[in-house]
Amino acid sequence: MPTVAILGTGVVSQALAIGFKKYGYDIVMGTQHPDKKIEWKDPSLKSLPVVTYPEAVKKGEMVVLAVKGTAAESVIKSVSSLLSNKTVIDATNPIAESPPEQGVLKFFTNLDESLMERLQKLAPEAHFVKAFNSVGNAFMVNPDFGGIKPTMFICGNHDGAKKEVSEILNKFGWEVEDMGGAPAARAIEPLCMLWCIPGLLRNQWLHAFKLLKK
Repeated sequence: MPTVAILGTGVVSQALAIGFKKYGYDIVMGTQHPDKKIEWKDPSLKSLPVVTYPEAVKKGEMVVLAVKGTAAESVIKSVSSLLSNKTVIDATNPIAESPPEQGVLKFFTNLDESLMERLQKLAPEAHFVKAFNSVGNAFMVNPDFGGIKPTMFICGNHDGAKKEVSEILNKFGWEVEDMGGAPAARAIEPLCMLWCIPGLLRNQWLHAFKLLKK
């Protein structure tokens, strides 16, 4: 099992940390300020090492980026030289600081360039894989929809990295749909907008996407 460096300590980072811990992975958490008090959602996470972003990436054989979209580029810049040949699960979304409009989030990217593509340019030797960005943190690990597996859409330029991430997603209870190379993130990232609309309009957050095939 590879050691997983999770960059970020918010609710998404903690939800994924619980999942990786459940399946026997060693975890190290990375943050900008390791001495800052963290509100742990699960007492079992209190024993995890919390270090700076560069220290976490050095310890991790795989990296999970789970920070605010507005911070993602600066975080990757700070560790880009340490990411060579490492799989980086990109769980971020390019959500802008401006408020939603009729339940629709604002993005700081456009449909001609995704946030993941920007990150890939900042760390060209890393193997980015988009995942976990199109569902809420409560359903990221072993989502229960009455025996129906929801679909997690992924993309990335490195087939080996996508295979590695797919194996993790299978353990976490997801059906995986590989949508191809990094440009597919232009379509996958806006799924976050679609997923959030029922929540922002009607406080309905208990759903996930399913791709039906014939």
